[in-house]
Amino acid sequence: MSRLILLLFCAVNLGSQTVRMIEAEGEARKYWPQWRGPSGQGLVEGSGFPDSWSDKENVRWKVVVPGRGHSSPIIWKDRIFLTTAYGGERRTVLCFRRDDGKLLWETAVPTSDSVEHLQGKNSYATATAATDGERVYALFGNAGLIAVDFNGKQLWHYDFGATANYHGPGGSPLLYKDRVIFYQDQGQTLGRPQSPEARAGSFVAAIDAKTGRQLWKTPRQEGVGWGTPIAIRADGRDEIIVSSQRAVRAYDPDTGRELWSAAGNNVEVIPTPAVGHGLVFCSSGRAGPTLAIRPGGSGDVTSTHIAWQTPKGSPFVPSPLVYGDHLYLVNDMASIATCLEAKTGKLLWQGRLGEARRESFSASPVAVGGKIFFTNDDGETFVLAAGQEFNLLRVNRLGEQTLATPALVEGTWYFRTASQLVAIGR
Repeated sequence: MSRLILLLFCAVNLGSQTVRMIEAEGEARKYWPQWRGPSGQGLVEGSGFPDSWSDKENVRWKVVVPGRGHSSPIIWKDRIFLTTAYGGERRTVLCFRRDDGKLLWETAVPTSDSVEHLQGKNSYATATAATDGERVYALFGNAGLIAVDFNGKQLWHYDFGATANYHGPGGSPLLYKDRVIFYQDQGQTLGRPQSPEARAGSFVAAIDAKTGRQLWKTPRQEGVGWGTPIAIRADGRDEIIVSSQRAVRAYDPDTGRELWSAAGNNVEVIPTPAVGHGLVFCSSGRAGPTLAIRPGGSGDVTSTHIAWQTPKGSPFVPSPLVYGDHLYLVNDMASIATCLEAKTGKLLWQGRLGEARRESFSASPVAVGGKIFFTNDDGETFVLAAGQEFNLLRVNRLGEQTLATPALVEGTWYFRTASQLVAIGR
């Protein structure tokens, strides 16, 4: 059953429609080349990953990470790449050796004249980098998008100017074929109405991965958002999905033209969409709704392509996870995990994960070996058996704040905590 779950594109037929996440291919599937891994949605292939650890048990090594950041590790062969920041003025890309965690090099991003305002839990290095095995691409808000080679040499820098997002930068870049795609929603001031002029700076863009040249840039009307786009294939057509303020929109990856939109999101959107069973799952807001959308439409598809939706209880920060027939969520405003039938939205179970607190989870869940792993901000990982009943197997504790989603490669977990990079393995 697990092998069926982890087919190359997580392809599932629903009636006559086939929808699949466009995943990493070839050698990239061996590693963790992007946000949420080669699957793009936290699904892990392979075996030998321990499901029990502490700050001492099953720790292969741990090293100090300089600066501050919430980005996740990405991995290619014997290299681990992270981003970090020393305040808003200096932001860098780091490279560690995977065998022992030794810091190999650090490359600074060109400075920006403007430093963003941050929400208390955010950082100037929150976006997770991506790699194609030749270059590392890192997004730093006002400091722009940078590409470096595996020796840390800067290859190009794309500067898109000062941003105005009231909680600071957040979303990660997406690698699609020969381009890097990201979006920047901005212009809304916290607690104040927004004007069309204020929203004028919002956009989604595609940048040539080799040269840093802008391929296209499409204006957006949303005023705030911190999400990461995904690439899907729906009945043979590739679409870039952006889930953000009030709406989910799809774009043509070749031209940037908007293909369709569906309303229903809340104002604030952070989670990355997940894909399965012919649907795209988009969660939004502070315990707001989750939408299950059939992609592949044209124009406003709100009334025709939303298969089901939940009224509330969705994640504010962590992304949803599709594993087998089920959709797993964690309401980080109340520390409650939820399991839904992915095709229908039927509630199967809910269960408390630790102490009930607001904004208690930031990392997105991962699935491996028939288990779901939810890590909260205190560094506690709740291990649940996948299935139709709430079954909490154990709680693992790293003993330090952990806001970044882990990376998993060849039987080893790589956690970025508030101050360290930790390798967990047998």
